Amino acid sequence: MPLAPHQFWQTVYPADTFDAAPADGFHDLYPASLPDGRQIALPVRVLPGDGSQAVASMIVNQASFAVEDALSDAMAAHARVYAPEVVIGVPTLGLPLANGVARRLGHDRMVALGTSRKFWYSEDLSEPMSSITSPEHAKRLYLDPRMLPLLEGRRVLVVDDVISSGTSMLAVLKLLAKANIRPVAAIFAMLQGDVWRRAITELDASYIAHIHGAITSPRLSRSSGGGWFPKQD
Repeated sequence: MPLAPHQFWQTVYPADTFDAAPADGFHDLYPASLPDGRQIALPVRVLPGDGSQAVASMIVNQASFAVEDALSDAMAAHARVYAPEVVIGVPTLGLPLANGVARRLGHDRMVALGTSRKFWYSEDLSEPMSSITSPEHAKRLYLDPRMLPLLEGRRVLVVDDVISSGTSMLAVLKLLAKANIRPVAAIFAMLQGDVWRRAITELDASYIAHIHGAITSPRLSRSSGGGWFPKQD
């Protein structure tokens, strides 16, 4: 079922709509499965370099509300196990998901981290951050000092859209540590590959068991026949 570029991330398909392990590999589309088996069609994006590596992309602010709701439902189900008292959203694409998860948990609000420095922010509550989609454009991540009373001594949950290399999550954990905050868990819309596990392990291996995703996708390698197959990270 070929999709036009604007059709990705728009529909929650019934289980088994797409072949999850095609013999000739994936081509333009990777079907990610929600916990209940329903599928979301993700586009295959070739990574910079020699063209032999790719990922399945997920951009939440281009997704339909139906897809965003399905992801938020699955994320909230993971989150409830930890009984979080506060949800922290990671900019930019983690913010709508954090909003959705917090609402589903019955919270009155969530706390947003920021990448735009306000004049009342402190550099002591900041950390450099980059990602797989913008590796050459490092930003600075900030925690608004006015939010500290909402977080101190509370069960804090981190919500973001995708974890891939792990660098963004490392920045979040290091930033929160500066405020003596250790999250009880981190929930993502998508776990992309396994490289992030090594990065998080180098900081603190105990975090790995507390990181969950609504969907997962592998990193992909191009075969001699042109199809894409999951690669071992």
